[in-house]
Amino acid sequence: MADRGKIAAGPATEAERILALDVLRGVAVLGILTMNIQDFSQISAAYMNPTATGPLTGSNYWVWLATHVFADEKFMSIFSMLYGAGMILFTSRIEARGAKPFPVFLRRSLWLLVFGLMHAYLIWSGDILVSYAICGLVVYRLRKLDPQRLIIAGLIVVGIGSALSLANGWSMQYWPAETVNGLREGIWQPSAARAAAEIAGYRGGWLAQMPWRAADSFISEAQGLLFLTLWRAGGLMLVGMGLYKCGMITGSLPLRTYRNLGLGGLLFGLPLIALGVHYNFEAQWDLHYSFFTGSQFNYWGSLGIALAWICLVMIACQIQNIRRAVKTFANMGRMAFSNYILETLICTTIFYGHGFGMFAKVDRLRGQAIVVAVWAAVFLFSQWWMRRFYFGPLEWLWRSLTYEEREPFRRGPVRKVLAAA
Repeated sequence: MADRGKIAAGPATEAERILALDVLRGVAVLGILTMNIQDFSQISAAYMNPTATGPLTGSNYWVWLATHVFADEKFMSIFSMLYGAGMILFTSRIEARGAKPFPVFLRRSLWLLVFGLMHAYLIWSGDILVSYAICGLVVYRLRKLDPQRLIIAGLIVVGIGSALSLANGWSMQYWPAETVNGLREGIWQPSAARAAAEIAGYRGGWLAQMPWRAADSFISEAQGLLFLTLWRAGGLMLVGMGLYKCGMITGSLPLRTYRNLGLGGLLFGLPLIALGVHYNFEAQWDLHYSFFTGSQFNYWGSLGIALAWICLVMIACQIQNIRRAVKTFANMGRMAFSNYILETLICTTIFYGHGFGMFAKVDRLRGQAIVVAVWAAVFLFSQWWMRRFYFGPLEWLWRSLTYEEREPFRRGPVRKVLAAA
């Protein structure tokens, strides 16, 4: 029985991997950095309120607009859907081998929670792993629903997050003045003194950063999880389960279907997001309007753009002439967890005081130039690593802890691997 348990709990082999999913993860891990760089390099309020550091003009405006339209909440949405799809893959393989998946999934989730807490409180407050670990456990029991019900249920859950935001915006008129001022000062439009203190903190050493990192992490994992992430990430995990079951994110549908769905996503998302940009600037990025109501245009429009990104990747996976190039993104996707943390380590070294101390010293355009350089590093590292090892370093550690046994790690001699490629 013990041997059977080990077989049942074993991870996916290379032959079992789905190329389209790995490529989509690879694209997402690159794309999400275009937004995360704003949090690495600027005060936290500048991520949600682009005018928090001053007027948005010139190249800063165009860079913000491009990332807002094509990246903000789009790649987080894709990762959430991929996590949901991964839950189906993970549990179905265990069930197919005659074991109960929940104990293994629980252990997997708890270890992800540990990794996420370490990431958030020791390195960077923008962590999403904690939320994924918790949301995954919440939606786990719904994974057996048919695809249509999963997608509908997921969108309803996403809608609850939207409704909560609108309700909070409406109720704000009844909040005590000190509560409103605290919200404005804390996350939306900090005073010059507070902004200077945050800049000094992150330009300082690791201990000087800790109060800011811990405070931001706690807000994200408490109020942020309760009022936003639980509903959006959890709902999109359900959507991802449905899209996996119907073949949408495995590259199984006809090329025409992806083309039509991608075009539909653009036609839905682009006008909605553009309208939100117009209204937010018209309201001068007022806390009362833009934080609650104005954010809803991108909240929903991002789903259309995320769908377009997914369809673009699925189309690329089906075009034989570029298939070899597309496969290089799969290597980044196969070690997306490691690359996500690698991006954090590189960027915190560039911007925080324990490294080069460039925090709040680069504008949005230079920030995106750094993104391109980090992309190159991640791409090259992934190709080098996956020629030598079966898993990314953190993927290997996570798997070994999940299955409670040491997973195979290093491949054979590199020359043999290259000869067989």
